[in-house]
Amino acid sequence: MAKKVQRLYHGGIMANYECNAACRHCLYACSPDNRAGEYILKEAAKDVCKLLVKGGCRSVHIGGGEPFLDFDGLIMLLETARNAGIQVEYIETNGFWAADEVQAKAYLGDLVKAGADTLCISLDPFHVEYVPYALPLRLAEICRRNHFGYFLWQERFLRSLSQVDSDRVHNREALEAQISSSYIYETARSYGINMGGRAVNIAGEYIKPVPTDKLLDGKPCTNLFSTDHFHVDMYGKFIPPGCTGIAIPLDEAIEGIPSGKYPAFEALFTSGVKGLLAFAQGKGFEPETEYTSSCALCFYIRKWLSENDNCPELDREHYVASLDYYD
Repeated sequence: MAKKVQRLYHGGIMANYECNAACRHCLYACSPDNRAGEYILKEAAKDVCKLLVKGGCRSVHIGGGEPFLDFDGLIMLLETARNAGIQVEYIETNGFWAADEVQAKAYLGDLVKAGADTLCISLDPFHVEYVPYALPLRLAEICRRNHFGYFLWQERFLRSLSQVDSDRVHNREALEAQISSSYIYETARSYGINMGGRAVNIAGEYIKPVPTDKLLDGKPCTNLFSTDHFHVDMYGKFIPPGCTGIAIPLDEAIEGIPSGKYPAFEALFTSGVKGLLAFAQGKGFEPETEYTSSCALCFYIRKWLSENDNCPELDREHYVASLDYYD
């Protein structure tokens, strides 16, 4: 196969998979239980940054999971990126740590010393199920007063959130009653999110399925080597944008993927979901008669393969976590 990415452009480093939230739209199916306590290690961070530079990437964002669950680890990652000549564009956070304003101000000072200057602060109905939206707003105000850059992702959700108490979390039943009976689908549609990861459940609930044979065109999956908003996780694995659950060592993505090493990846690369389905059927997979999209079909094929075949590029933990926490 010997295929590799041509050049790394816009991407992010995932410091962890653990998060204090388990949002319905999370592409990476993060949660308090997802590899809890594990954070990118210094040597892994050095290797990732070295490879990113080799691949042509000189700026990244840092996300997770929730990067601020291990602040010392976050500072280490920032310093490692800076020492490698990589600019950190922003750090993603849900703002839970703004509850202690004194600590939050101190954190901002430490972030500046480590080379960071901007936060991407999550704000939407999905996060409100875990973090009162007063906290991201408070963090934004702390940033403003301390001349630290920030943007709310996405501020437009404030209109709908204004209908609920900002100082507490709200479950699905409360949000359906106070915002909209279909706030889940409306929020997902407004985001324009990819219906992968935990969002596969949103698609399953709200999108009308189509016959499986209508989803098979045999075209190669073009996402696999896209470098527009790719991610590298805490283990040094390259994750294509939108194709979570597939993870290839970053060095192989840059230098060339050995032919035959990653059979599911290779099937998708050569003939898309049709090829992946044929490969899985040869292993005993039996598809349902209909799915909401070709990506959903691909998700469930990969989930089955991760449990029933030797495909080292498929992260079984991801598929299990993706179907958890939704209800």
